[in-house]
Amino acid sequence: MSWLLRQYPPVTEFVWRTLAVVALVGTWAPRTQPASSNDERAPSQFGVRLETSKGAILIQVHRDWAPHGADRFYRLVRDGYYDDNRFFRVVKGQWAQFGISGDPAVASAWRALTIADDPPRQSNVRGTVTFAFAVPRGRATQVYIALGDLSARQDAQGFVPFGRVVEGMDVADGLNAEYGEAAGGGIRGGRQQPLFEGGNAYLDREFPRLDRIVRASVVGEPGSDPALTPAHERHFVGQ
Repeated sequence: MSWLLRQYPPVTEFVWRTLAVVALVGTWAPRTQPASSNDERAPSQFGVRLETSKGAILIQVHRDWAPHGADRFYRLVRDGYYDDNRFFRVVKGQWAQFGISGDPAVASAWRALTIADDPPRQSNVRGTVTFAFAVPRGRATQVYIALGDLSARQDAQGFVPFGRVVEGMDVADGLNAEYGEAAGGGIRGGRQQPLFEGGNAYLDREFPRLDRIVRASVVGEPGSDPALTPAHERHFVGQ
């Protein structure tokens, strides 16, 4: 190797740099492919920060509201599933829905890994965060933020909130709603298959101005250092 370094130093440096980048990418890639259907138990309360194309949305999750829902959301966020998701269903005053992976293989793998139903404990008021579903035991990955009071409609149908927006509701209200139900709609509408087959490539081609989640992350993990947590998120630490 020493003779190669002396003979072709720029080429050798390029090769080493390329190998380093490949190794780094391989270790960083999010764990989006499910190894099993078993979800880790989530903390009793935790925060999730959605960095979106319009700004940050902070969600406070309460496991006692919906244990199965909270556990699944915790797992999906930690696995990086929601990163680069599109808000494909936004209707002013009603909901902002996300949760179909932009990678068709990942979306399809998670689609069948549904969770048990939670009994309703909270009402679907403005700001609550809830899993979408079409049939009993049908919740998997899709989630919506209530942009208005949906209790009269959603409570009776068994939609169970597992958290609420505590900061950034103005960001949620400002998500692009120009496509309404046309970019996939709800699960019960039966028009989501193109999203599962085409992923972000399909959405970006047909509905290019959809807002997206840049990154979703858990904040205020139990045992984390409050000094390293932004002031507005410190009430989550140690829950």
